[in-house]
Amino acid sequence: MKRRNLLLALGLIAVVAIIIYSLQGGKSAADYQSFIDKERKDKNEFMKSEEGSPFQKDTITFEGLKYFPTNEKYNIKAKLEPIEEKKVMLLGTSDGKEQKYLEYAYAIFDLEGVESKLLILELMDAGPLRGKLFLAFADATSGLETYGAGRYLDVKKVPAATSIDLDFNLAYNPYCAYNENFSCPFPPKENVLKVAILAGEKNYH
Repeated sequence: MKRRNLLLALGLIAVVAIIIYSLQGGKSAADYQSFIDKERKDKNEFMKSEEGSPFQKDTITFEGLKYFPTNEKYNIKAKLEPIEEKKVMLLGTSDGKEQKYLEYAYAIFDLEGVESKLLILELMDAGPLRGKLFLAFADATSGLETYGAGRYLDVKKVPAATSIDLDFNLAYNPYCAYNENFSCPFPPKENVLKVAILAGEKNYH
């Protein structure tokens, strides 16, 4: 009887663990850290040696990217608020030009007790990137621990979605943060957050 009760208890624990694991998206803390570590390692390898890196030969020495420690509280599932009457938006760039985007939706989330709202844009240029989503933001770390002109975050378009994943541990610098020969759009004024996003890539210089 005791053996049966022990097996039942172990089975119950296993079921609970599976449920918790599923609710976490199937990733343990160790799995998530490994994922972030791999992303950062791969990016360092690209920056160091691949064609297309902003660290061009004989101009800039690559010394490795700098990051905040991984913190899962900055991996956020935000509410997605569609924009019904979408307008074209022009963003200024680091080289004094402008790039054209289409309003897509707002991502709304709570962090440190503060509700924040980010405007997600859609690329309008002709070519393979047309329709891709674009999210640039600045926060209370901009110009201090992080690049002053803001950072970027890749987000995925999911038709009819009511939420969107914002993993700020994957936030990265635009190429003009390393090399002034690149043209980089600045975040729209709507995306200057009052909170500090202590996650993702830090200032390189």
